[in-house]
Amino acid sequence: MNPLIVSFSGIDGAGKSTQIQKLREYLASHGVAVKELTFWDNVVMFPGLRAGFSRRVLQSDGGIGTPEKPAERRDKNTQNGPLLLGRSLLYLLDVLNLRRIFHQARVENSGVVIFDRFIYDQLAALPMRTWWARAFSRLLLRVAPKPDLSYVLDADPEVARARKPEYPIEFMHKYRSSYLELQKMAGLELIQPGEVAEVHQAIVDRFRDCVLQKELDSTVQPAIAT
Repeated sequence: MNPLIVSFSGIDGAGKSTQIQKLREYLASHGVAVKELTFWDNVVMFPGLRAGFSRRVLQSDGGIGTPEKPAERRDKNTQNGPLLLGRSLLYLLDVLNLRRIFHQARVENSGVVIFDRFIYDQLAALPMRTWWARAFSRLLLRVAPKPDLSYVLDADPEVARARKPEYPIEFMHKYRSSYLELQKMAGLELIQPGEVAEVHQAIVDRFRDCVLQKELDSTVQPAIAT
């Protein structure tokens, strides 16, 4: 049986890692096998070259920001014409590789496959307020595979940045707006901010609905075919 494929997206500091871990624990408690793939490690093309470019050319702090030790990242928040063009070409390559990884996950796994970030997180770094970014995003969304369930964890930019201080607050607000635009554009499941347990429960509720729908579809389609 093909696995259920789930993705988690959202601004840095929205709590994706925490909620992925809680969903994994929930599924394990019900005897469901889980495989996790991270978009940066398992999907993106040339990750080493891209990270090196950010560190050496853009002078980006490669660390992960914490309240005790803030980081000063200069990567997706650094936007100019040549960089945006280069990233757009890389995102196209990422989508083509994602199609391969996605198909492989369908064939080789059962249970649930969780993607920690997806192509939506790449596109959210584009200036979605511009017409060309929206048009390019629609194009890539048509090419990209679609998970069975795609979460976008919403978060207040001020709260998220306090939790994970890496990017300027102005960028965080624009970044959140891009996710909300993509959520409507791609039909993603928006999870409202809240306490960890509340967010987890909302995730589980949507997950159960998705499982029930898949079971219904698998029952109805053969009946229709006959």
